[in-house]
Order: sequence, then structure tokens, then C-alpha cells
Amino acid sequence: MPRKGMRTLFFKSPSPSPSNSPSRSATQPSSPRRSFSDSLMEENIEIAQTLITQWDSDSSSYTNISSLFHDDRQEARLYLKSVKDLQSAMQHFLSSQDSSAEKLIIAQNLMQSAMKRLEKEFYQILSASREYLDAETVSSRSSKASARSSISDLESESEDESRATTESVSAEEQISTIAMSDLKSIADCMISSGYGKECVRIYKILRKSIVDEGLYLLGVEKLSLSQVQKMDWQVLETKIKNWLSAVKVAVKTLFYGERLLCEQVFAASDSIAESCFNEISKEAAMTLFGFPELVGKCKKLSPEKMFRILDLYQAVSDLWPEIESIFSFESTSAVRSLAVNSLIKLGEAVRTMLMDFESAIQKDSSKTPVPAGGVHPLTRYVMNYISFLADYSEILGDIVVDWPLTISTPLPEAYFGCYDAEESPISIRIAWLVLVLLCKLDGKAELYKDVALSYLFLANNLQYVVVKVRGSSLKYLLGEYWVEKHESKVKQYASNYERMGWSKVFASLPEDPTAQISSDEAKSYFKRFNAAFEEAYKKQTSWVVPDPKLRDELKVSVAKKLVPVYREFYEKHRVGMRRECGEDSLVRYAPENLDNYLSDLLYGAANGGSVSSFSSSSSSSSNSHGRQGR
Repeated sequence: MPRKGMRTLFFKSPSPSPSNSPSRSATQPSSPRRSFSDSLMEENIEIAQTLITQWDSDSSSYTNISSLFHDDRQEARLYLKSVKDLQSAMQHFLSSQDSSAEKLIIAQNLMQSAMKRLEKEFYQILSASREYLDAETVSSRSSKASARSSISDLESESEDESRATTESVSAEEQISTIAMSDLKSIADCMISSGYGKECVRIYKILRKSIVDEGLYLLGVEKLSLSQVQKMDWQVLETKIKNWLSAVKVAVKTLFYGERLLCEQVFAASDSIAESCFNEISKEAAMTLFGFPELVGKCKKLSPEKMFRILDLYQAVSDLWPEIESIFSFESTSAVRSLAVNSLIKLGEAVRTMLMDFESAIQKDSSKTPVPAGGVHPLTRYVMNYISFLADYSEILGDIVVDWPLTISTPLPEAYFGCYDAEESPISIRIAWLVLVLLCKLDGKAELYKDVALSYLFLANNLQYVVVKVRGSSLKYLLGEYWVEKHESKVKQYASNYERMGWSKVFASLPEDPTAQISSDEAKSYFKRFNAAFEEAYKKQTSWVVPDPKLRDELKVSVAKKLVPVYREFYEKHRVGMRRECGEDSLVRYAPENLDNYLSDLLYGAANGGSVSSFSSSSSSSSNSHGRQGR
């Protein structure tokens, strides 16, 4: 019935007769006011009855399959307003002592019918809009959604206004916006009418299945500690990689979007929004953050697995602000606690692996010297491992900050004097691991029978350490002072190698190469030089210095000390030696060729010359220079 007709029906009452009007007025002075108020409420009931009955799911097959909010949004607004007015009418009749019980019963029946309809509409919108209410869409438009989705919007905006609002967004966002607005309007109406439980029940069931499915599609599954313990590392590592890919999406999109949706739809009640989010998301979140905790509890984690554990720690640590914000409700405190406990267990695992790593260095029992004095495999392994650790310095700093280094002897000032134990816990820890390695290398240098080769071994390995530090994040942790200190140590080892490896060659020449000596003395010096140089050359062509810079520095240093002295002696005494016994037998090396011989050194056996080729080459070269001198 049109609204105008209803108002005519209730407001055009017959005029009272003159005979009984004073009597009614005297005995019932408040009756006109009560009748006016009652008539308004009765009108509300009648209007509501018309619209609610029209959309009664049991009244026709059409309304049973159609959607009020999809078919006619303007009528949906009127429907919600009529329910609101019906609620006002019920409250009026309840507060009125003389109210008709019949009207109250009618209103109650209408309300139940309306709630049944709205419950169905709520379910239909949630189901039909499932793909448009995904977490990504909801989270990306959260600020706009909160501004557009309110019951007042639904009641007041025209279709033109609605179209203008959604012109600037995509079709998916338009559908999402409308669905969220409709859901909020229905939820507000049902909650205010005392039927919030029915609305919440449907919402929890449908949305929980969506969140659980989302986590499943991200590849996250619920596992027990025994299952994780029994997994081969390759399988577990694959699951860790998958979890690392999933966790950011799960937190920043899935759970964040679900919380926004809960708060949007149930804006009328913070407690209901919290309850819904808790029941929908808590189980999935516990599954998500339970995985890194289980990995941290594993007993079979060797040092090589450290970096995956650090990846897990960093992922949870980086997402902690979002975790704390999204799961800020008291009811979701268990999720926050689990995330924190995951960090604790992962941190404990990292500490254990660091201790195992240090122990593995100290327990290395290889007794075979590295051929040619090259870089030891332990050096390569340890420094590569430590340089990777340096990339996680911030995370490691958090892990070791309350785990001070404890050793039985004082730390060497030269190695640790520049670090503050409180400000640089990770720097001290890394410097200590390098020191453990260097001490181990000192022991391995003693395996060489040739002292010069042992010093060359130490120079090679320390040079490798220094270069690795300079070329990685380790330089920021250990600092310039540390690097300069160890570069100085490399030079010391190189000097010792030179002194022990070339001392016999240097000593084979006279202190004053230009001094006047007898022919026999000159012969003796040439013989000693030839023997000492050939011996040094024979050994050192098989020795190796992998670092080009260090190799060139060593050879240049030897050449600077050897060639000028030999040249002076050669120029002074070569003529007499040629007259006495021939150049071939005593004067084998021209000064200009010593640099060529030295250039053959320290490349290893593959590049070194043999003794026979050396003798042939040196003899041929000397003959050539002898002929040129005649």
C-alpha cells in the first residue's frame, strides 16, 4: 500500500461528537498523544509488513531464489529502513503498558521473517562475492572502503552517486566495495535487532574456509615436530623455501585483509569483529608460525644449514611489526607469543650451530700438508662461511647480543682492542672465529719440512683471509684496523719466506761485489751462487702463490735484493772467468736473465721448469751474452 495512503488512513480520524468530546477529554487527557504515537508505530508495522512479506522466502518461489540486494538496491535500502522502523515500533509497544499484545506479536513475527531474509542475503553476498572479497583486494582498498562502506551511505546515496564513486576504480574493486557495503549494512541491522549471532555464525564459517584455503594454496601445511625431525634435509629445505615465499603474502595480504574485512563488516561492534577475526584466522596463523618454531627445535641442524635458519629468523623478525599490529587483540595473543617463541627457538639453533662451527674448526685433524704451500681447504671453507654470515650481521647481532664470548684466556689486544663488547657483539664473535682459524693454520704450517715453505703457506692463507675480508661485508664488521694489522702480518710472513728461502743465494755472493778478489775466490763465489740459485729455483718452481698481487710482490722483492748485487759481481769478474776456464762451466747466468728465471717461480708444478730445461736455458743464455761481450 502506498505510504501516502497509509498516512491518510491513520491521520484522518472522524471528528468527535459534541456530546461525548468533553467527557473523553476529562477522563482521558493523554489519549490523543498516545493515539498519535501508537498510530505512527502501527504505520511503521504496516509499511514493514508490506515489504517484508513481499520478500518472505517462504511466500513465493521467486523470492526464494532471487536476491534483494542484487535485484533492486533502492528497495534494499527501504527494506533495511523498514526493519529499523519495525524495531522502533517493537520498543514502543514494549514500553507502553496499554499496548496491544497483538501488535507486538505481529511485529515480532515480521522481525523474525526479516532476519531470516537478511541472513539469507548475507550468505548469498558472502558466497557470490567470494572471489572479490579476497584478501589482496580488501587490503589494497582498505582506506577507500572504510570511507565508502557505512549504513548511512547505503541509506542515503543515490544510484548516480554510487556510480560516480566507483568510476575511478576497477570492476573488481567496484564489486568488492558494493559487497562490503551490503554486508556491513546487513550486519549492522541484524546486530541492532538482536540477531547478531546468526549473522556472525555464517560469516565465521564461510570466511574461515577462505583463509584456510588461502594458506593451503600458499603451500603451508600443519606439521608435527616428529614429522619435521624425520624429514631429509633436502625435503625440509624445500619446505623452508616455500614458507619463506608464503609468509609475507600470508601476513601482509591474507591476515591483514581478513582483519580489515572483519572490522569493516562488523564496525558496529568491536567485540564481534575481534571474535570473528580470532576464530577465522587464529588456527591458520598458528600453523604458519608454528613451522619456524619446529625447525628451530630440530636436533640435526649442522652448521651448513645455518643460512636457512637465519632466513627464517629474518623473515619473522622483519614481519614482527605487522604481526604485532594484525594480531593485536587479546584473543590473538597466542599468535604473537608463537611468533616470538619461533624467534627464540631459531636464535637458540643459530647459537648452537655457531658453537658447532667453531668446534669443527678446532677439531680439523687433517695431517697432510697442502701441496706447494697453497691455500688450505679449511681456510676457503671457513672464510666463505664467515663472509656469508656477515651478510646476516644485523640479525646475528640480535641473536648474540646477550650471548657474550667466554674463553679461558684473555683476548689478544691486537685482534680485539678496537671492539666494544656491548656495541659490537657480532664483530667480536666473527673476529674470534677468524682467530680460531689462524691458530689452526699455525699448527698446519708445522707439517712442512721446509721452513720457507711453511712461511709461504702462512702468507698465502692469511692473504686469502684478508682479501676475503676486504671484498665482503666482513670489512664493515672487522674494520680497517683489523685489516691493516693482518696485512702487516702477511708482509711479515713474506719477509720470513724470503729470508729462509733465499738466504743461501744471497750469502753465496760477497758482501762487497766490487771488491778486488783473486781468481780462485771469484770461481768459488760463482760456484756457490750457481748451486744455491739452482737449488732454490728447483724447489720454488713447484711452490705456489695463488694471489697475483702477493706473488708479484714476492718476486719483485727477491729480484731487487739479488739482481743488482749479482750484476755488480758479474761485471767485475766475468772476463777473468772466461779466460780461466770458459764461460759455460762457471758463469751460467747473465744478470738480465735472472728476472726471467724468477718469473717462473710460485706458479706451482704445472708452470715450473724442470732442472734440465733450466740448466739448458741458462747455459744457452749465458753463451749468448758471453759472445755479445767479446
